[in-house]
Amino acid sequence: MRKGILVLITFSFFLSPLTAQEKVDIFGYFESQIMGAVTKNDFLQLYSNKLRLDIKSNPSDNITFAANFDYITFHGKTRWNILDFLSSDVTSEVTPGMESFYVLPFSNRTFLDNAYIKLSFKYCDLTVGKQQISLGTGNIWNPTDVFNIKDLLDPTYEQPGYNAVRLDVPIGSSYTLTALYSPDDTWKNSAKMIQLKGRISHFDYSLIGIEKVWRFHDYTRFDDENMNFVELPEKRQLLGANTAGELLGLGVWAEYAYNWMEHSTDFYELVVGTDYTFDFQTYLMVEYYRNTLGKTDHEQYNLNDWMRLMTTEQKAISRDQVYVFIQHPATDLLNVGFSTIYSLSDNSFALVPTLNYSLSDNVEIFVYLNVNFGKEGKAFAKNMGSGGLVRARVYF
Repeated sequence: MRKGILVLITFSFFLSPLTAQEKVDIFGYFESQIMGAVTKNDFLQLYSNKLRLDIKSNPSDNITFAANFDYITFHGKTRWNILDFLSSDVTSEVTPGMESFYVLPFSNRTFLDNAYIKLSFKYCDLTVGKQQISLGTGNIWNPTDVFNIKDLLDPTYEQPGYNAVRLDVPIGSSYTLTALYSPDDTWKNSAKMIQLKGRISHFDYSLIGIEKVWRFHDYTRFDDENMNFVELPEKRQLLGANTAGELLGLGVWAEYAYNWMEHSTDFYELVVGTDYTFDFQTYLMVEYYRNTLGKTDHEQYNLNDWMRLMTTEQKAISRDQVYVFIQHPATDLLNVGFSTIYSLSDNSFALVPTLNYSLSDNVEIFVYLNVNFGKEGKAFAKNMGSGGLVRARVYF
């Protein structure tokens, strides 16, 4: 904890002369939240505090520097054993004596989330450094995004930064060509992306190609040398497209990606969605997602499927899902919402009531509860636990 505070003080000290000259903007937020879940007749709690410091500077008209520094502490239940949430037929795959290795730890973190320089020229923009890479038009799922996987219960939460070099080249007034390179240990293992964005009538669209190593793990085998589960890296090549726009007063979007795998079976992902705001200010959003990497029957789910889902190595465990969200402004400061996530493949679902309350322009409270309805072993099974989250955030 002292190390994190020392870094923040040092960081602010060196920035203070520049700030005095109005060359650097410093802002950010403090966030405190508690998350809880009921499992096996017990209520488990994880409490966290997060301080995020953002800086931005424009040394000249064509140069931008920005960075985000995060300091997070965790308290309460900081080690969660995933096996506590899985069905008995799945946990039976675990080698006796290995149960303690299926634990998700939450440790205090001090890290640089983003730090990049953007150079704007007449014919292109060049961004170098650790930066957010956000792809696709889907609100909950993004088939073309191989860098991020959203939390179904909290899909709008900020995404992490990745080391990359990005080049954006406008072509005429309607198109932009983007090339991105995210380095790894070798050129072969590094991620490469090329994307063409354009607009036709009321619709934006893009075509995208990506090559990236996907680092699966085999959670039934342990690597004693590296003290981790056996890693199964393989090259993934993706071709995809997405679009978003307006049709008959409805917001509509679609996203598709086909994946060629080096060793595993090839698969595709598809998202189709729509949203609408009624005259009485109620907002409705529906999104359908298909991932042929997922299974069509819950009896096919195995230990690797569950572990890869919970460690965010893959987006879904069931093949077909639907997300429905409805929200209404109860007052000028309070939005009340309700969402459901339904697995069409195994006929299970979760209900998630939400609440957003703004105490002022700079202070907000976010609350959600999640209740699972499904038989043991299904995507949203009751034994997965029900719970919720309360988050308070103040911006500065």
